[in-house]
Amino acid sequence: MKFDRWAGCLLVVVLLFFGCKKPTETSAAPSPLGESGPTNAQPKLPALKLWLGAQELSAEVARTPIQVQTGMMFRTSLGETEGMLFVFSAPHRAAFWMRNTLMPLSCAYIDSEGAILETHDMKPKDETPIEARTDKIQYVLEVNQGWFARHQVSTGAVVRTERGSLTETFFGRR
Repeated sequence: MKFDRWAGCLLVVVLLFFGCKKPTETSAAPSPLGESGPTNAQPKLPALKLWLGAQELSAEVARTPIQVQTGMMFRTSLGETEGMLFVFSAPHRAAFWMRNTLMPLSCAYIDSEGAILETHDMKPKDETPIEARTDKIQYVLEVNQGWFARHQVSTGAVVRTERGSLTETFFGRR
């Protein structure tokens, strides 16, 4: 009789242990583009005129997660007055890389006020993330490598659009 009680108690403890255990994760949820990511260039995105001081650019606007993830991947050319502006819903510490990007690019990390805080040159197909030095980045602008230097656009320059500031353009007046 004591054995039955002891076995019953042991069974309850074992069931409680396994019943309260967290389920193991079999795999992480796949990204919207699957495990392999994009396999070809995305179609041209709607563009917006940008001014960086006296310099004018036509920048495609990447806002959705898929547009941002694909970016300039697999593209083979970019005009001298063209670029891509990545828009994020809130400031964060951005980190960009060049997976499947075939052209040398430069990027500007831009704060919520539209001020360029950092510029970086990026090498084709380099998967090393270039992390921002601050967590205040809300926009990233990619252009042909060396564009910022050729046009004397440096940190502190403010990016504006044909509709006003970046905040006014993408988020209404704040």
